[in-house]
Amino acid sequence: MAQSNKRAHQAEELTEHHNGDASAHQDDSSSDDDMGPQLPSQAPKRKKRRVLPYEKLYLSSLPSSPRYAKSLMHKEQLSFVTMAPLTDFLITSSIDGVVKFWKKVVDGIEFVKEFRAHTGEITSVSVSADGRSFASAGADKTLKIFDVITFDLLSMISLDHTPKTLCWVHRRGASTPLLAVSNEENQWISLYDNWGDKQKPIHTISSLHRSPVTTMAYNDVYDCVISADQGGLVEYWRPSGAFDKPGNVFEYKSSTDLFDFKKVCDTSVEELSALTEQSKSVPSSITISPTGTQFATFSFPDRKIRIFDFVSGKLYRTYDESLATIADMQHAGTGLQVLEEVEFGRRMAIERELENAWGRNKINVIFDESGHFIVYGSIYGTKVLNTFTNRVVKVYGKDEAIRALNLCLYQGQPQKKGVVTITMAASANPLLQEAEARDPMLVSTASGKVRFYLFTNDETASKSTRDVQNEKPRQIQSHKTEEAAPAASGTSATLHTTYGDIQIRLFPGGAPKAVENFVTHAKTGYYNNTIFHRVIRKFMIQCGDPLGDGTGGSSIWGKEFADEFSTLKHDKPYTVSMANAGPNSNGSQFFITTEKTPWLDGKHTIFGRAYAGLDVIHRIENARVHKEKPEEDIKIVNIDIV
Repeated sequence: MAQSNKRAHQAEELTEHHNGDASAHQDDSSSDDDMGPQLPSQAPKRKKRRVLPYEKLYLSSLPSSPRYAKSLMHKEQLSFVTMAPLTDFLITSSIDGVVKFWKKVVDGIEFVKEFRAHTGEITSVSVSADGRSFASAGADKTLKIFDVITFDLLSMISLDHTPKTLCWVHRRGASTPLLAVSNEENQWISLYDNWGDKQKPIHTISSLHRSPVTTMAYNDVYDCVISADQGGLVEYWRPSGAFDKPGNVFEYKSSTDLFDFKKVCDTSVEELSALTEQSKSVPSSITISPTGTQFATFSFPDRKIRIFDFVSGKLYRTYDESLATIADMQHAGTGLQVLEEVEFGRRMAIERELENAWGRNKINVIFDESGHFIVYGSIYGTKVLNTFTNRVVKVYGKDEAIRALNLCLYQGQPQKKGVVTITMAASANPLLQEAEARDPMLVSTASGKVRFYLFTNDETASKSTRDVQNEKPRQIQSHKTEEAAPAASGTSATLHTTYGDIQIRLFPGGAPKAVENFVTHAKTGYYNNTIFHRVIRKFMIQCGDPLGDGTGGSSIWGKEFADEFSTLKHDKPYTVSMANAGPNSNGSQFFITTEKTPWLDGKHTIFGRAYAGLDVIHRIENARVHKEKPEEDIKIVNIDIV
């Protein structure tokens, strides 16, 4: 299969766009302005689209709801989510070294156990092909090994170096587990053949790579490991014997496309001088397809997804997710979704943050169980792409305010009673369909979030209840002995707006954290030149978002803070309250009511009430709006605190 030169986000949008242009050109070819008779034009033969047999059946095994049904928490930002094959355990890991085990049950997951596995960040995790063994590597120079079925911590291996990545490299049913661990400081790969009772590796591979190995993946079908290093080199090797390339794959590496990562990325002349180390692409993740016939990579800095044939090492597909391509398609209107400029700018800022070293190994590309579809996070949501037809067939979280990073997929059949062929599964037999009912679940981490998100078949989940508060975010405490500085506070504030001044009485006794947050933001100029982005007549006026679209803003602590409810009620107009996206999700946005709003009691933290400039409030309330946003920007110039 020939490599696609630049499939820029999936050929679906591009194909439809070009077909549409061709049709328009044909319609214009015979217009009223043409003089004299015209020869009949023969319509060009349309290229027949490829069709994947049983595509609908495969798609029915994926979650049907485009919105997430539930989210659950760690105390700190999530790093990895891992689904153990065959044993149906979900394992989640966060940057504070915590590992949690969850069991997949009908219509959801249940919490099982939590471990403080590492004292520092978890750098890599791996689950074995048989789903029985799980290992984590930490910046604290330790490896932790778990038995998945009994969800027990079996042992710890102390290292004299920081591990870079790790991977279980034994076949299903092997009597002795085998764990491969790379070194952040050199090109060595160490192999451990134990449950952790031996602290020294049984073998160290020192000559396979020339630079530290960034990622590894094990193919159980071919009993072969693929590893990639910081120099962009990809190697195949057996986890036994001479640890060389197995004989059941390509004979010569020169006949493969594995050197594709070493090619110079498409950069300008000015950029090339600054990209001596980035003239190559470095795979940040490798995923083997369930059939073992293909593997997918995601690489930086070119941000391309490559799919290779495993045996031949030939490139099957390439998809370009680079920022330059995204920007070009946005401006040309050919992207998967054409976003408003403000929203596009916000999402592009998040994409640029992913370029840092911390986020690179958190991004992965996964296959569905058929091997015909890949799933990965993008600026537009989590895409499901049919690699056979080259079309995007689903997008999860398209309208959610999350940027998916690390993914795992469960496509189990908890009620499976027997062997079913594809033809049987595609039939309309209701008894068979009931017996083979699936409960698919896509799990995702997100950039900057302490939550992981579950996409299921549940399309009725309420936005107000789907974010489960199963943890209290950890309060970062100072270890210094000196007294902490007193919290910023105040009793009144004056909002200087382009429509006039609004004076607010603050309630630090009723909502000390909210007042501290508001006062500190006001004094640092955080609210300066922000707009009233949401105005609803006979209800409220909302502001405090530096992005100006209702999706931005953060607290002075850099994360959401808890609600503060007191005897204060929304029983009067001109009440000043925190805007939120659910319980305990306060950031920087706030609103001023223009009527009594008792239904907001117990949902929004009240921290003030306007007592002067009420005419200014009503003038803003009555401004002309389009989709709740004033047509003319109404700004907060600055805020004075007393």
